[in-house]
Amino acid sequence: MDFNLKKLTSDAGVFFTRAVQFTEEKLGSAEKTELDAHLENLIARADCTKNWTEKIFRQTEVLLQPNPIDHTGARIEEFFYEKLDKKIPSRITNGELLGQYMMDAAKDFGPGTPYGSTLITVGEYQKRLGGAEREFLQTSAINFLTPLRNFLEGDWRTISKERRLLENRRLDLDICKARVKKAKQAEAKAAAEQELRVAQTEFDRQAEVTRLLLEGISSTHVNHLRCLHEFVEAQVTYYAQCHQYMQELQKELSSANSDTYPNSFSSNAHPSTTCPSPVSSSTLPGAAPPGLITSGPNSTREPAGPLKIQDVQPPATGHRKAKVLYDYDAHDASELSLLADELITVYTVPGMDPDWLVGERGNQKGKVPVTYLELLS
Repeated sequence: MDFNLKKLTSDAGVFFTRAVQFTEEKLGSAEKTELDAHLENLIARADCTKNWTEKIFRQTEVLLQPNPIDHTGARIEEFFYEKLDKKIPSRITNGELLGQYMMDAAKDFGPGTPYGSTLITVGEYQKRLGGAEREFLQTSAINFLTPLRNFLEGDWRTISKERRLLENRRLDLDICKARVKKAKQAEAKAAAEQELRVAQTEFDRQAEVTRLLLEGISSTHVNHLRCLHEFVEAQVTYYAQCHQYMQELQKELSSANSDTYPNSFSSNAHPSTTCPSPVSSSTLPGAAPPGLITSGPNSTREPAGPLKIQDVQPPATGHRKAKVLYDYDAHDASELSLLADELITVYTVPGMDPDWLVGERGNQKGKVPVTYLELLS
């Protein structure tokens, strides 16, 4: 093997000398040249930028690709494409795959059946959602992840390399300072001072190079700020598309299956903890005109008049089914206690408060507040 033994020996000697100087500095037995305050602040700022950029980058990767090692070997495939400097091919998303499964299942179940036709409808929208997701992933990877990766794998590696070189120049400078102090003879002292001047020049030059690179972190922040805005815009577009698709799907399912499943996608299918505004019973056949008393689940209820519930006879027409949205405890014998999600029969009678209906469950009968019900077709 052809190599320069003299150079190898010299490099080993320099490495050993630096190691000794570094160890003595840690033990407090050797002086250490401190960097100026401005350079120290730049280094601290750069370290902070690198650490947080790395965390944001990794977590964004997790957000955009929650399962990096899946059945497609996605991460490994991307790694090889990146190394070969080739464009990563478009990959089907989980939403698109789910939509395709639903549509394939509909063929076996029968596309003319209620379940099969609904699978086709939902499957189409799942594929649309998957397509929107794919566009979001691609846009985010190009506009946000790639700049962060370029900083970590490019600019930061250059900065780290120059910082290591600056540390070596500082160690060489301190070694030379120690030699000048230890030199006794004039000739040895002159030689040590000459080495010190050279070491000081190299240290100053390297400090300036490192300072210029570290000051470039400000430009990095500006660039990453622009990328962050683009990432947010991509999220806004993606979630707006998803919201639009789901609203369209909700309308299609509600209209297509209204006869078979009248409450499939009612706006009250998932009621909030706060009861909705009172529903007027004037929409019911035979309803009385609205009275002056307004009652609701969160207001103080007053008797709806001298109506005796046991004397009420159900009308020949005007019955409707209602789904109970919330539990309700009867306050007196004229009211009917309710359990959430149960179905009861309701109707109104002349002279009754419009915010109340008569509810029947088997042989039980009593007044029930309209705001606790969802009236079915």
